[in-house]
Amino acid sequence: MFRRAHNEKHYSHRVGWLRAAVLGANDGIISIACLLLGVAAAQAGREQLLTAGIAALVAGAMSMAAGEYVSVSSQADAEHADLAIESEELRTQPDAELHELTHIYIKRGVSSDLARQVAEQLTAHDALLAHARDELGIHDAGRAQPLQAAITSAITFGAGAALPVITAMLVPASMLISSLALTSLIFLIILGSLAAAAGGAPIMRAAVRVGVWGAVAMAVTAGVGHLFGTVV
Repeated sequence: MFRRAHNEKHYSHRVGWLRAAVLGANDGIISIACLLLGVAAAQAGREQLLTAGIAALVAGAMSMAAGEYVSVSSQADAEHADLAIESEELRTQPDAELHELTHIYIKRGVSSDLARQVAEQLTAHDALLAHARDELGIHDAGRAQPLQAAITSAITFGAGAALPVITAMLVPASMLISSLALTSLIFLIILGSLAAAAGGAPIMRAAVRVGVWGAVAMAVTAGVGHLFGTVV
């Protein structure tokens, strides 16, 4: 008698690129929409508005790429340092490391004898891999990838930032502020929903969260722009 295949769908393997993609696109929409709303509220002309938006798009994409690369590189450096330490300890203190791995499994609910057998077999197969995963919490799905994070952030920031810039190019001047606010909120809600779906999270909660905070950010920026335009 054959059992039906047990298929499971997990999302943790997407965490590396998904985090960078969502962060980049979200920042692109919010920061450029806020900038354009602030400039528009200060009574700037369309030419000045678009110049500011495009300049901010390019600068933001480069900043996101550099920031993500440096940040994730620091994480990767820390991982490499931990693995180097663990590798040296496995070379110089193999018995102590085996004992340590055994106790990790015991704390997880495995009996002492079985925990020892598992530790011995995993050590024989790949000791460093076993300690990286079970002692240090380093695994392939969550490993730091600086270049991937940098490229993903730059592309998604640019894509997100392009949406309010295109809106500013197309809508009439009389409807600019309301159109920017409305379309940017719609973009943010769509992004939040797509990100939640890709990560297996509740869609409605994510959409409301990103929509509310986006609206707050844009309202504050537009208010500051209006105040500045009035004072100047």
